[in-house]
Amino acid sequence: MVKLGVTGGIGSGKSYVCRILSEELGIPVYNCDIHARIITLTDIDVIESLSRLIECVYDSEGELDKQRLAQYLFTSAEHAAQVNGIIHPAVRRDLHKWLRHIADSPIVAIESAILYESGFQDEVDHVLFVDAPQEIRLQRVAHRDALSPDEVLRRMQSQRPDEASRRADYRILNDGTADLHAQLKQIISRLTK
Repeated sequence: MVKLGVTGGIGSGKSYVCRILSEELGIPVYNCDIHARIITLTDIDVIESLSRLIECVYDSEGELDKQRLAQYLFTSAEHAAQVNGIIHPAVRRDLHKWLRHIADSPIVAIESAILYESGFQDEVDHVLFVDAPQEIRLQRVAHRDALSPDEVLRRMQSQRPDEASRRADYRILNDGTADLHAQLKQIISRLTK
Protein backbone atom coordinates (compact mmCIF):
# COMPACT_ATOMS: atom_id res chain seq x y z
CA MET A 1 0.00 0.00 0.00
CA VAL A 2 1.28 3.45 -0.96
CA LYS A 3 0.20 6.17 1.48
CA LEU A 4 0.00 9.67 0.00
CA GLY A 5 -0.23 12.58 2.41
CA VAL A 6 -2.18 15.53 1.01
CA THR A 7 -1.49 18.90 2.60
CA GLY A 8 -1.50 22.61 1.85
CA GLY A 9 -2.39 25.92 3.39
CA ILE A 10 -5.88 26.80 4.50
CA GLY A 11 -8.08 27.42 1.46
CA SER A 12 -5.70 25.74 -0.98
CA GLY A 13 -8.31 23.16 -1.99
CA LYS A 14 -7.00 20.03 -0.27
CA SER A 15 -10.49 18.66 0.24
CA TYR A 16 -11.42 19.33 -3.38
CA VAL A 17 -8.30 17.49 -4.53
CA CYS A 18 -9.13 14.60 -2.18
CA ARG A 19 -12.68 14.48 -3.51
CA ILE A 20 -11.24 14.00 -7.01
CA LEU A 21 -8.91 11.28 -5.70
CA SER A 22 -11.81 9.50 -4.02
CA GLU A 23 -14.73 9.99 -6.39
CA GLU A 24 -12.97 9.99 -9.74
CA LEU A 25 -9.83 7.93 -9.15
CA GLY A 26 -11.24 5.49 -6.59
CA ILE A 27 -8.57 6.15 -3.95
CA PRO A 28 -9.69 5.83 -0.31
CA VAL A 29 -9.14 9.09 1.58
CA TYR A 30 -8.77 9.61 5.32
CA ASN A 31 -9.53 13.22 6.25
CA CYS A 32 -7.72 14.02 9.52
CA ASP A 33 -9.86 17.11 10.20
CA ILE A 34 -13.16 15.24 9.86
CA HIS A 35 -11.96 12.36 12.02
CA ALA A 36 -10.57 14.80 14.60
CA ARG A 37 -14.01 16.43 14.82
CA ILE A 38 -15.67 13.06 15.34
CA ILE A 39 -13.09 12.10 17.95
CA THR A 40 -13.65 15.35 19.90
CA LEU A 41 -17.31 14.35 20.20
CA THR A 42 -16.94 10.62 20.88
CA ASP A 43 -13.60 9.84 22.56
CA ILE A 44 -14.12 10.13 26.32
CA ASP A 45 -10.41 10.67 27.05
CA VAL A 46 -10.23 13.50 24.51
CA ILE A 47 -13.43 15.09 25.82
CA GLU A 48 -12.21 15.01 29.41
CA SER A 49 -8.76 16.35 28.50
CA LEU A 50 -10.14 19.23 26.42
CA SER A 51 -12.64 20.07 29.17
CA ARG A 52 -9.83 20.34 31.71
CA LEU A 53 -7.79 22.50 29.34
CA ILE A 54 -10.46 24.91 28.06
CA GLU A 55 -13.25 26.09 30.32
CA CYS A 56 -16.75 25.52 28.88
CA VAL A 57 -15.44 24.04 25.61
CA TYR A 58 -18.41 21.61 25.76
CA ASP A 59 -21.92 22.81 26.53
CA SER A 60 -24.35 21.11 28.92
CA GLU A 61 -25.50 18.75 26.16
CA GLY A 62 -21.97 17.69 25.30
CA GLU A 63 -21.67 19.71 22.10
CA LEU A 64 -18.24 21.10 21.33
CA ASP A 65 -18.05 24.90 21.17
CA LYS A 66 -15.97 25.06 17.99
CA GLN A 67 -15.58 28.83 18.18
CA ARG A 68 -14.22 28.65 21.74
CA LEU A 69 -11.85 25.85 20.73
CA ALA A 70 -10.65 27.82 17.66
CA GLN A 71 -10.14 30.97 19.74
CA TYR A 72 -7.99 29.04 22.18
CA LEU A 73 -6.16 27.12 19.48
CA PHE A 74 -5.24 30.15 17.36
CA THR A 75 -4.27 32.40 20.29
CA SER A 76 -0.75 31.04 20.64
CA ALA A 77 1.61 28.29 19.56
CA GLU A 78 1.58 26.98 23.13
CA HIS A 79 -2.22 26.64 23.08
CA ALA A 80 -2.08 24.90 19.70
CA ALA A 81 0.52 22.47 21.05
CA GLN A 82 -1.66 21.69 24.08
CA VAL A 83 -4.75 20.97 21.99
CA ASN A 84 -2.78 19.04 19.39
CA GLY A 85 -1.14 16.98 22.12
CA ILE A 86 -4.60 15.76 23.07
CA ILE A 87 -6.14 15.28 19.63
CA HIS A 88 -3.27 14.08 17.43
CA PRO A 89 -2.54 10.81 19.28
CA ALA A 90 -6.24 9.90 19.11
CA VAL A 91 -6.37 10.68 15.39
CA ARG A 92 -3.22 8.61 14.82
CA ARG A 93 -4.83 5.60 16.55
CA ASP A 94 -7.96 6.06 14.46
CA LEU A 95 -5.89 6.33 11.26
CA HIS A 96 -4.09 3.07 12.05
CA LYS A 97 -7.44 1.34 12.57
CA TRP A 98 -8.71 2.73 9.23
CA LEU A 99 -5.57 1.56 7.43
CA ARG A 100 -6.03 -1.96 8.78
CA HIS A 101 -9.59 -2.01 7.37
CA ILE A 102 -8.46 -1.04 3.88
CA ALA A 103 -5.20 -2.97 3.83
CA ASP A 104 -5.91 -4.33 0.33
CA SER A 105 -5.97 -0.88 -1.28
CA PRO A 106 -2.90 -0.28 -3.47
CA ILE A 107 -2.92 3.46 -2.73
CA VAL A 108 -4.61 5.62 -0.09
CA ALA A 109 -4.58 9.34 0.65
CA ILE A 110 -4.38 11.01 4.04
CA GLU A 111 -5.53 14.62 4.07
CA SER A 112 -4.08 16.87 6.76
CA ALA A 113 -3.68 20.64 6.86
CA ILE A 114 -0.91 20.23 9.42
CA LEU A 115 0.75 17.07 8.16
CA TYR A 116 4.27 18.11 9.21
CA GLU A 117 3.31 19.99 12.36
CA SER A 118 1.39 16.94 13.62
CA GLY A 119 4.16 14.48 12.76
CA PHE A 120 1.85 12.65 10.35
CA GLN A 121 4.49 12.86 7.60
CA ASP A 122 5.91 9.76 9.29
CA GLU A 123 2.66 7.94 8.48
CA VAL A 124 2.92 8.46 4.70
CA ASP A 125 5.26 7.39 1.91
CA HIS A 126 4.91 10.54 -0.22
CA VAL A 127 3.53 14.04 0.28
CA LEU A 128 1.43 16.04 -2.18
CA PHE A 129 1.26 19.78 -1.53
CA VAL A 130 -1.80 21.61 -2.87
CA ASP A 131 -1.03 25.26 -3.59
CA ALA A 132 -3.03 28.34 -4.54
CA PRO A 133 -2.23 32.06 -4.48
CA GLN A 134 -2.86 33.69 -1.09
CA GLU A 135 -5.57 36.02 -2.39
CA ILE A 136 -7.56 33.09 -3.78
CA ARG A 137 -7.10 31.14 -0.55
CA LEU A 138 -8.24 34.13 1.50
CA GLN A 139 -11.39 34.55 -0.63
CA ARG A 140 -12.22 30.85 -0.44
CA VAL A 141 -11.91 30.66 3.34
CA ALA A 142 -13.69 33.96 4.02
CA HIS A 143 -16.60 32.80 1.86
CA ARG A 144 -16.64 29.18 3.11
CA ASP A 145 -16.30 29.92 6.85
CA ALA A 146 -17.93 33.37 6.98
CA LEU A 147 -14.78 34.85 8.53
CA SER A 148 -13.36 38.33 8.21
CA PRO A 149 -10.20 38.71 6.13
CA ASP A 150 -8.26 39.46 9.35
CA GLU A 151 -9.44 36.21 10.93
CA VAL A 152 -8.47 34.27 7.81
CA LEU A 153 -5.03 35.91 7.73
CA ARG A 154 -4.47 35.04 11.39
CA ARG A 155 -5.26 31.40 10.66
CA MET A 156 -3.02 31.46 7.59
CA GLN A 157 -0.16 32.82 9.67
CA SER A 158 -0.51 29.96 12.16
CA GLN A 159 0.40 27.54 9.37
CA ARG A 160 3.76 27.12 7.61
CA PRO A 161 2.84 26.26 4.02
CA ASP A 162 6.20 27.36 2.57
CA GLU A 163 8.04 24.78 4.65
CA ALA A 164 5.49 22.11 3.77
CA SER A 165 5.79 22.97 0.09
CA ARG A 166 9.59 22.63 0.18
CA ARG A 167 9.42 19.27 1.94
CA ALA A 168 6.70 17.77 -0.30
CA ASP A 169 7.45 15.19 -2.96
CA TYR A 170 4.79 16.54 -5.34
CA ARG A 171 3.11 19.91 -5.81
CA ILE A 172 -0.02 20.84 -7.69
CA LEU A 173 -1.52 24.24 -8.41
CA ASN A 174 -5.21 24.76 -7.63
CA ASP A 175 -5.77 28.31 -8.82
CA GLY A 176 -9.02 27.66 -10.69
CA THR A 177 -7.32 27.51 -14.08
CA ALA A 178 -4.75 24.70 -13.81
CA ASP A 179 -5.95 21.21 -14.84
CA LEU A 180 -6.11 19.37 -11.51
CA HIS A 181 -7.19 16.09 -13.08
CA ALA A 182 -4.17 15.93 -15.36
CA GLN A 183 -1.82 16.86 -12.52
CA LEU A 184 -3.31 14.21 -10.21
CA LYS A 185 -3.36 11.47 -12.84
CA GLN A 186 0.31 12.08 -13.56
CA ILE A 187 1.21 11.82 -9.85
CA ILE A 188 -0.90 8.70 -9.30
CA SER A 189 0.68 7.12 -12.37
CA ARG A 190 4.13 7.68 -10.87
CA LEU A 191 3.06 6.29 -7.49
CA THR A 192 1.60 3.10 -8.93
CA LYS A 193 4.69 2.19 -10.98
